[in-house]
Amino acid sequence: MLPAWLTLSFVPGLGCTRIHRLVEVFGSPAAVLAAPAQALRQVEGIGPKVSQVLADPAAMETAGRQAELELRRLGDRNLVLLCPDDPRYPSLLRSIADPPALLYCQGDLHRLTLPAVAIVGSRAATAYGRRISFELARELASRGICVVSGMALGIDSQAHAGALAGGGATIGVLGCGADVVYPPQHGAMFGEVRGRGLLLTEYPLGSKPEGFRFPERNRIISGLSLGVVVVEASLKSGSLITAALALEQGREVFAVPGRIDSVKSQGAHRLLQQGAKLVHSVDDILEELSLAGRFAAGSRDDLPGPPPVPMTEAEQRLWNCLDVYPLTVDQLVQQSGFEPAQVLSLLLDMELKGLVRQLPGQEYERRAAGSR
Repeated sequence: MLPAWLTLSFVPGLGCTRIHRLVEVFGSPAAVLAAPAQALRQVEGIGPKVSQVLADPAAMETAGRQAELELRRLGDRNLVLLCPDDPRYPSLLRSIADPPALLYCQGDLHRLTLPAVAIVGSRAATAYGRRISFELARELASRGICVVSGMALGIDSQAHAGALAGGGATIGVLGCGADVVYPPQHGAMFGEVRGRGLLLTEYPLGSKPEGFRFPERNRIISGLSLGVVVVEASLKSGSLITAALALEQGREVFAVPGRIDSVKSQGAHRLLQQGAKLVHSVDDILEELSLAGRFAAGSRDDLPGPPPVPMTEAEQRLWNCLDVYPLTVDQLVQQSGFEPAQVLSLLLDMELKGLVRQLPGQEYERRAAGSR
């Protein structure tokens, strides 16, 4: 059955929607390959060009050879290919309007059986957004929830990193072939997710990360998940596409509030205005998804508590001045009452202890234990 699905995937002009329509009409991918041209032309949505290709022996022989080569390459790379007939194909994803005809998987397939929540957001995320994404993912993973995201820069990468730090499961959905590392600087993360989680894509080996693929892959991110959490997003962010797809698929949509003067918060705030569930803690997500009773209760404060590192009285005083958002040295001087030189000296000592983190622009924020 798998070779027939794969052969259809290599037919020019035949995307997953048309493949599913043909299989529905003829009963199986093998029956589609054996169908006469006249019968193919009568299928709604299958134009004359595609039906002509399907009825062309030379064209289908080429597609078949591509499928055979792809299967050999999959074995060489320790990849597993799932078609909708495979019992390991995730049932939640199979239920969406246009499920992938094939799923290229590398890693632990057991991740597909776990309840999942997607965390998505801006590639150019703020320090606040990256931290919140990491912490939400870490706690979700520690409670047994699989964290799904798109392996992109910013919010996505912190979601995967947080899930791994929480000792739990994560799935990275790619907008390219499983053998293509994109973005290039995520080579180490690809290795970690592949080794401890699961990488997944609908695209053949060697597929480049072209722009149109990322909106397409977003339906898989939401389709695998019970709900989608948008941490930070502008009004034109692809994360809002994922949220819209989630609503179409009957999934829950959540949003994390941010600063009202930040363009990175506008998308999340728009979702909240439209009825998305506000996320203040992981419990908000689990309760809305009716999962709270199945997983250990926990809590998460808005501000990270002090790490288990001894602090002097002056350090504690300065620590108490730090807020959710980064503060400049001048702001810390004003709030603490210390002299500028004393604030700088304290910040240096606290940074060496792992209590604070310096951000671009000489801003500082609290550093929770285990945070990145």
